[in-house]
Amino acid sequence: MTTVPKAPASAAALDVIAIGNAIVDVMAPADDALIERLGMARGGMTLIDTARAHELYAAMGPAREISGGSAANTLAGLAALGAKCAFIGQVADDQLGEVFAHDIRSGGIAFATPSRPVNAQAGDPPTARCLIFVSPDGQRTMNTYLGACQFLPPAAVDEDAIASARVLYLEGYLWDPEEPRQAMRRAIAAARGAGREVAFTLSDSFVIARHGDDFRALIADGQIDILFANEHELAALTGVEDFHEGLASLHGKVPTVVVTRGEKGAHAFRGGEHAVVPAEPVTRVIDTTGAGDLFAAGFLFGHVRGASLEACLKLGAICAAEVISHYGARPEADLKALCAAVPG
Repeated sequence: MTTVPKAPASAAALDVIAIGNAIVDVMAPADDALIERLGMARGGMTLIDTARAHELYAAMGPAREISGGSAANTLAGLAALGAKCAFIGQVADDQLGEVFAHDIRSGGIAFATPSRPVNAQAGDPPTARCLIFVSPDGQRTMNTYLGACQFLPPAAVDEDAIASARVLYLEGYLWDPEEPRQAMRRAIAAARGAGREVAFTLSDSFVIARHGDDFRALIADGQIDILFANEHELAALTGVEDFHEGLASLHGKVPTVVVTRGEKGAHAFRGGEHAVVPAEPVTRVIDTTGAGDLFAAGFLFGHVRGASLEACLKLGAICAAEVISHYGARPEADLKALCAAVPG
């Protein structure tokens, strides 16, 4: 692993600043027959074009519109816990863009990225949306139209804001389009230059299939301080099917690694320390959308406050359990109250 020199870090004005997809989730319950009839991969996430977005939306039952996006969901959880946060992401100057901007700012998260104009003929698309079909068992089948998200320019990265945050949190989903990828590379350089930590979530196995070499290069160059993955993403990244062997293969390559395993709980290591926590009990799983996002929120909240590795995992498990107990990927219960009993 190449050692990347870091400047001495000054006091941070923000706890976490994140770069990610600015998406509005459109969610509706659906039975497996409908999912099969529409030719969707149950439980998966598929990128779709404008025509497919119209087709699927027409087939949905009564739906709810809830601001989403993986990194934005994580910030919503962090802000609900009391962290100071900011978000960088691209919306269009349209109704859903206004919904997203209102929702994130009303949660106490700074958001200053200028909106893009909408002009289909000029190639300026509307705000992104994710059409989510929720099965009776809570499994979600996601169909994402990225729209304006794909056009976040490097110029939108506020390097002063990056330098003012203790942690820069990056969403793997946004690595796919060229402009946002360059924006995130610029942000990583700004964070490293200011002596800040860089956290990265792998997002999905399909992202690793497309950009795994980039992610492995970031790891090899010492650019990532905290890596978030689920067990399937871990296998895709490392090429090792056995969970424990795959986890061990990252020792010495990333300072902190966090891997979730659904109902099997979560593992993390930091240096020579290894911690495991079980999943929090949930009376009924309603919708698993955002479980990983909120797990990251709880973990990062503990991390920026100097909590033990086990406490960070416990906070993550509590936040994930809250979000899967209702529709939507943003917390509805009082996360501060739920997490108050977790020791540091």
